[in-house]
Amino acid sequence: MGSKNKLKRFKENETFENVIQPTREEVIENFSLKGKWHTFFKNENPIVLELGCGKGEYTIALAEKNPDKNFIGIDIKGARFWRGAKTAIENNLHNVAFVRTQIELVDHIFSENEVSEIWITFPDPQIKYKRTKHRLTNTDFLKKYHTILNEEGTINLKTDSEFMHGYTLGLLHGEGHEILNANHDVYKNHYSPQEVIETQTFYEKQYLEQGKPITFVKFKLNY
Repeated sequence: MGSKNKLKRFKENETFENVIQPTREEVIENFSLKGKWHTFFKNENPIVLELGCGKGEYTIALAEKNPDKNFIGIDIKGARFWRGAKTAIENNLHNVAFVRTQIELVDHIFSENEVSEIWITFPDPQIKYKRTKHRLTNTDFLKKYHTILNEEGTINLKTDSEFMHGYTLGLLHGEGHEILNANHDVYKNHYSPQEVIETQTFYEKQYLEQGKPITFVKFKLNY
Protein backbone atom coordinates (compact mmCIF):
# COMPACT_ATOMS: atom_id res chain seq x y z
CA MET A 1 0.00 0.00 0.00
CA GLY A 2 1.42 3.38 -1.02
CA SER A 3 2.05 6.10 1.55
CA LYS A 4 -0.51 8.40 -0.13
CA ASN A 5 -3.16 5.69 0.14
CA LYS A 6 -2.34 5.13 3.80
CA LEU A 7 -2.56 8.83 4.56
CA LYS A 8 -5.91 9.02 2.79
CA ARG A 9 -7.24 6.16 4.90
CA PHE A 10 -5.88 7.66 8.11
CA LYS A 11 -7.68 10.91 7.28
CA GLU A 12 -10.90 9.10 6.47
CA ASN A 13 -10.71 7.11 9.71
CA GLU A 14 -10.77 10.41 11.59
CA THR A 15 -14.22 11.12 10.13
CA PHE A 16 -15.72 7.72 11.00
CA GLU A 17 -17.95 7.65 14.06
CA ASN A 18 -17.16 3.95 14.58
CA VAL A 19 -13.38 4.48 14.87
CA ILE A 20 -11.71 5.39 18.16
CA GLN A 21 -8.03 6.38 18.07
CA PRO A 22 -6.80 7.30 21.56
CA THR A 23 -3.18 8.05 22.35
CA ARG A 24 -1.28 5.50 24.43
CA GLU A 25 -1.30 7.96 27.32
CA GLU A 26 -5.07 8.39 27.13
CA VAL A 27 -5.53 4.63 27.26
CA ILE A 28 -3.20 4.07 30.19
CA GLU A 29 -4.22 7.05 32.32
CA ASN A 30 -8.00 6.98 32.06
CA PHE A 31 -9.67 5.70 28.91
CA SER A 32 -13.07 7.38 28.74
CA LEU A 33 -15.02 4.34 27.48
CA LYS A 34 -13.59 1.78 29.91
CA GLY A 35 -16.57 0.27 31.69
CA LYS A 36 -18.89 2.52 29.67
CA TRP A 37 -19.08 0.89 26.26
CA HIS A 38 -22.85 0.64 26.64
CA THR A 39 -22.93 4.43 26.27
CA PHE A 40 -21.10 4.20 22.94
CA PHE A 41 -23.41 1.52 21.50
CA LYS A 42 -26.46 2.88 23.34
CA ASN A 43 -27.44 -0.59 24.53
CA GLU A 44 -26.49 -3.25 27.07
CA ASN A 45 -25.77 -6.00 24.53
CA PRO A 46 -22.80 -8.39 24.95
CA ILE A 47 -19.43 -7.19 23.65
CA VAL A 48 -17.28 -9.37 21.37
CA LEU A 49 -13.67 -8.47 20.48
CA GLU A 50 -11.54 -9.31 17.46
CA LEU A 51 -7.89 -8.82 18.47
CA GLY A 52 -5.42 -8.05 15.70
CA CYS A 53 -8.46 -7.59 13.49
CA GLY A 54 -6.64 -6.64 10.27
CA LYS A 55 -9.29 -5.67 7.73
CA GLY A 56 -11.99 -6.57 10.25
CA GLU A 57 -13.53 -9.47 8.35
CA TYR A 58 -14.66 -11.30 11.47
CA THR A 59 -15.85 -8.14 13.16
CA ILE A 60 -18.09 -7.35 10.18
CA ALA A 61 -19.28 -10.89 9.42
CA LEU A 62 -20.22 -11.66 13.01
CA ALA A 63 -21.89 -8.25 13.46
CA GLU A 64 -24.09 -8.89 10.42
CA LYS A 65 -25.21 -12.26 11.78
CA ASN A 66 -25.60 -11.15 15.40
CA PRO A 67 -27.38 -7.78 15.59
CA ASP A 68 -28.03 -8.44 19.30
CA LYS A 69 -24.30 -8.21 20.09
CA ASN A 70 -21.69 -5.43 19.79
CA PHE A 71 -18.39 -6.11 18.00
CA ILE A 72 -15.11 -4.27 18.43
CA GLY A 73 -12.04 -4.81 16.26
CA ILE A 74 -8.69 -3.85 17.79
CA ASP A 75 -5.52 -3.28 15.78
CA ILE A 76 -2.65 -0.80 15.73
CA LYS A 77 -2.77 -0.58 11.93
CA GLY A 78 -5.55 1.85 11.11
CA ALA A 79 -5.01 1.67 7.36
CA ARG A 80 -6.04 -1.99 7.50
CA PHE A 81 -9.20 -1.77 9.57
CA TRP A 82 -10.26 1.25 7.49
CA ARG A 83 -11.88 -1.29 5.18
CA GLY A 84 -13.94 -2.82 7.96
CA ALA A 85 -14.95 0.54 9.38
CA LYS A 86 -16.04 1.80 5.97
CA THR A 87 -17.99 -1.40 5.25
CA ALA A 88 -19.80 -1.10 8.58
CA ILE A 89 -20.87 2.44 7.72
CA GLU A 90 -21.91 1.52 4.18
CA ASN A 91 -23.99 -1.40 5.49
CA ASN A 92 -25.50 0.55 8.40
CA LEU A 93 -24.00 -1.75 11.01
CA HIS A 94 -24.41 0.19 14.23
CA ASN A 95 -23.07 -2.65 16.39
CA VAL A 96 -19.48 -2.25 15.13
CA ALA A 97 -16.52 -0.23 16.34
CA PHE A 98 -12.75 -0.24 15.77
CA VAL A 99 -10.09 0.86 18.23
CA ARG A 100 -6.58 1.72 17.10
CA THR A 101 -4.28 0.70 19.93
CA GLN A 102 -1.83 -1.98 21.08
CA ILE A 103 -3.44 -5.26 22.12
CA GLU A 104 -1.36 -5.40 25.31
CA LEU A 105 -3.44 -2.43 26.52
CA VAL A 106 -6.72 -4.32 26.22
CA ASP A 107 -7.23 -4.36 30.00
CA HIS A 108 -7.07 -0.56 29.95
CA ILE A 109 -9.75 -0.37 27.25
CA PHE A 110 -12.28 -2.59 29.02
CA SER A 111 -13.18 -3.04 32.65
CA GLU A 112 -13.64 -6.30 34.56
CA ASN A 113 -16.36 -8.59 33.14
CA GLU A 114 -17.17 -6.15 30.32
CA VAL A 115 -16.47 -8.57 27.44
CA SER A 116 -18.32 -11.78 26.60
CA GLU A 117 -16.13 -13.27 23.87
CA ILE A 118 -12.75 -12.80 22.17
CA TRP A 119 -11.63 -13.79 18.67
CA ILE A 120 -7.93 -14.00 17.80
CA THR A 121 -7.71 -14.48 14.05
CA PHE A 122 -4.43 -15.40 12.37
CA PRO A 123 -2.03 -13.71 14.78
CA ASP A 124 1.69 -13.59 14.15
CA PRO A 125 2.91 -16.81 15.86
CA GLN A 126 6.11 -15.10 17.01
CA ILE A 127 8.02 -18.38 16.65
CA LYS A 128 11.39 -17.18 17.97
CA TYR A 129 11.79 -17.79 21.71
CA LYS A 130 12.71 -14.15 22.38
CA ARG A 131 9.35 -13.17 20.86
CA THR A 132 7.35 -15.32 23.29
CA LYS A 133 6.16 -12.22 25.18
CA HIS A 134 4.42 -11.04 22.00
CA ARG A 135 2.37 -14.20 21.40
CA LEU A 136 -1.27 -13.31 21.90
CA THR A 137 -1.97 -16.51 23.84
CA ASN A 138 0.93 -16.37 26.27
CA THR A 139 0.21 -16.41 30.01
CA ASP A 140 0.41 -12.63 30.42
CA PHE A 141 -2.12 -12.03 27.66
CA LEU A 142 -4.43 -14.75 28.98
CA LYS A 143 -4.48 -13.04 32.38
CA LYS A 144 -5.42 -9.75 30.73
CA TYR A 145 -8.25 -11.49 28.83
CA HIS A 146 -9.44 -13.15 32.03
CA THR A 147 -9.72 -9.74 33.69
CA ILE A 148 -12.04 -8.29 31.04
CA LEU A 149 -14.08 -11.42 30.24
CA ASN A 150 -17.28 -12.16 32.13
CA GLU A 151 -17.77 -15.43 34.00
CA GLU A 152 -19.01 -17.31 30.92
CA GLY A 153 -16.59 -15.60 28.53
CA THR A 154 -14.80 -17.63 25.85
CA ILE A 155 -11.78 -17.16 23.59
CA ASN A 156 -11.46 -18.35 19.98
CA LEU A 157 -8.10 -18.82 18.24
CA LYS A 158 -8.09 -19.42 14.49
CA THR A 159 -4.69 -19.81 12.85
CA ASP A 160 -2.77 -21.44 10.01
CA SER A 161 0.24 -21.87 12.31
CA GLU A 162 0.64 -25.40 13.65
CA PHE A 163 3.21 -23.96 16.04
CA MET A 164 0.74 -21.42 17.47
CA HIS A 165 -1.99 -24.05 17.68
CA GLY A 166 0.26 -26.51 19.52
CA TYR A 167 1.80 -23.86 21.77
CA THR A 168 -1.64 -22.65 22.84
CA LEU A 169 -3.03 -26.14 23.48
CA GLY A 170 0.03 -27.04 25.54
CA LEU A 171 -0.26 -23.88 27.60
CA LEU A 172 -3.99 -24.37 28.18
CA HIS A 173 -3.48 -27.95 29.31
CA GLY A 174 -0.56 -26.99 31.52
CA GLU A 175 -2.45 -24.19 33.25
CA GLY A 176 -5.68 -26.16 33.66
CA HIS A 177 -7.94 -24.12 31.41
CA GLU A 178 -11.05 -25.60 29.78
CA ILE A 179 -10.72 -26.50 26.09
CA LEU A 180 -14.18 -26.48 24.50
CA ASN A 181 -13.15 -27.26 20.93
CA ALA A 182 -9.81 -28.15 19.33
CA ASN A 183 -9.55 -28.77 15.61
CA HIS A 184 -6.44 -29.34 13.48
CA ASP A 185 -8.20 -28.73 10.14
CA VAL A 186 -11.56 -26.98 10.29
CA TYR A 187 -12.40 -27.57 6.62
CA LYS A 188 -12.03 -31.34 6.95
CA ASN A 189 -14.10 -31.62 10.09
CA HIS A 190 -17.88 -31.89 9.81
CA TYR A 191 -18.31 -30.61 13.36
CA SER A 192 -16.55 -27.27 12.90
CA PRO A 193 -18.62 -24.34 14.21
CA GLN A 194 -20.35 -22.42 11.42
CA GLU A 195 -18.80 -19.09 12.39
CA VAL A 196 -15.37 -20.66 11.94
CA ILE A 197 -15.87 -21.92 8.39
CA GLU A 198 -18.35 -19.37 7.02
CA THR A 199 -16.00 -16.41 7.35
CA GLN A 200 -12.57 -16.29 5.72
CA THR A 201 -10.12 -13.47 6.25
CA PHE A 202 -7.94 -11.97 3.53
CA TYR A 203 -4.93 -13.91 4.80
CA GLU A 204 -6.87 -17.11 5.34
CA LYS A 205 -7.80 -17.27 1.66
CA GLN A 206 -4.11 -17.00 0.80
CA TYR A 207 -3.21 -19.78 3.24
CA LEU A 208 -5.91 -22.04 1.80
CA GLU A 209 -4.60 -21.47 -1.71
CA GLN A 210 -1.22 -22.65 -0.42
CA GLY A 211 -2.82 -25.80 0.95
CA LYS A 212 -2.28 -24.91 4.61
CA PRO A 213 -4.71 -26.48 7.12
CA ILE A 214 -6.59 -23.97 9.27
CA THR A 215 -6.73 -24.79 12.97
CA PHE A 216 -9.13 -23.67 15.70
CA VAL A 217 -9.30 -23.68 19.49
CA LYS A 218 -12.17 -22.46 21.66
CA PHE A 219 -11.53 -22.26 25.39
CA LYS A 220 -12.45 -20.81 28.77
CA LEU A 221 -9.96 -19.53 31.30
CA ASN A 222 -9.84 -20.94 34.83
CA TYR A 223 -7.80 -18.88 37.27
